[in-house]
Amino acid sequence: MKSYPISIKPYGQNAVLVEWPNAVDESILEDILQFIDSFKELNLPGWEMSAAYNSLTMVNYQEEIDQEAIKKIITDLYSSNKQFKKKPEQHLWRIPVCYDLDFGIDLEETCSTLNLSIEKLIELHTSFEYVVYGIGFLPGFMYLGGLPEALEIPRRKEPRLSVAKGSVGLAGKQTGIYPQDSPGGWNIIGSCPIPIFNPSLEKPCFVNVGDKIQFHKISRAEYDLRKIECEVGIYKLEKIELNA
Repeated sequence: MKSYPISIKPYGQNAVLVEWPNAVDESILEDILQFIDSFKELNLPGWEMSAAYNSLTMVNYQEEIDQEAIKKIITDLYSSNKQFKKKPEQHLWRIPVCYDLDFGIDLEETCSTLNLSIEKLIELHTSFEYVVYGIGFLPGFMYLGGLPEALEIPRRKEPRLSVAKGSVGLAGKQTGIYPQDSPGGWNIIGSCPIPIFNPSLEKPCFVNVGDKIQFHKISRAEYDLRKIECEVGIYKLEKIELNA
């Protein structure tokens, strides 16, 4: 496993920001996740960590931290290669999407811009495994990397004031699912019937940074059935353990 030059900066009285090289790279994300696992093994009280792309925000909610002391702990731990002993726990989630034109309100326009048929766009969108590089913007909003170049498209020139919960969109080099109704400027190509974020659960978002997502096409009838199954609590997402 490759190690990287890292920088460690104060991020307020109770936090530090650790940064890896500025690149969207799955091996960098894996390195960050391995470091998180190793830091947790130190059993230092009060720490919570949030990874995204090439950075790690580390916050201690119990006390003001000694910046120099924590910088030394982080530097020593990272340079020790202790974090390279095992791969982080990761899962592949297969998530259903309905690409019906009632949901894919930008699907035809997107296909025209990309010079693709609807069938080819769906084939491409469902053929790849996307890496969850971050969760944010909205609770449960997954930033997914790995979009094929043929599907790269700019954000809409005029964002919508409201995008429906479950909408699946494309923007730049990314694809994602809106976990709740919200404003947004992504190109909407379909809808997911599965709640991505549920605040009533102990773990509101089932996905972790570092997991992978693969979409699979479902019909409108299947979409309606999945919605009912989720409402009554009997639907089970297909989950595959990676690094087993």
